[in-house]
Amino acid sequence: MTAVLSVGSNLGDRLANLRLAVEVLEPYAVSAVFETAPVGDVLVDGEPQGDYLNAVLLCDLTAVAAWVGAQLAEQRAGRTRTVRWGPRTLDVDLVDAPPPVPDGLVVPHPRAAERAFVLLPWFDVDPAAVLPGRGRVSDLLASTDVDSVRRRDDLVLGPGAAT
Repeated sequence: MTAVLSVGSNLGDRLANLRLAVEVLEPYAVSAVFETAPVGDVLVDGEPQGDYLNAVLLCDLTAVAAWVGAQLAEQRAGRTRTVRWGPRTLDVDLVDAPPPVPDGLVVPHPRAAERAFVLLPWFDVDPAAVLPGRGRVSDLLASTDVDSVRRRDDLVLGPGAAT
């Protein structure tokens, strides 16, 4: 039973925010960290928003438990929901997870197959991964623009990460 969660941050101490998600969700596997340009053209006070740090976490959780953990992590990071695709201290998306699924939540995530910032870290942590209904993550990556995603081997989330 594996839940796949995508975590991202582009406000405050981005790496500390991702580490908070790891602490709360207690994954059994964590991808490398990737830096990604924000999606959309959302401006903040007339300025472009900063780049995101992204990763994928694999957790032994049902969709309900993963969703509860995701909400807790975002809350502990001070996440506010004011602007769609706007800057975030922490964004945790449930990409895929076993049932039961909370009411109103769509699993697998409807846009995961198009997002390099989800697919690259997911492939990194699980090269055999399959997105239900869409296919192998490796095949999805072959048709996805990955130019705006950079692997950051200098940043560590998993075991051995500095706190």
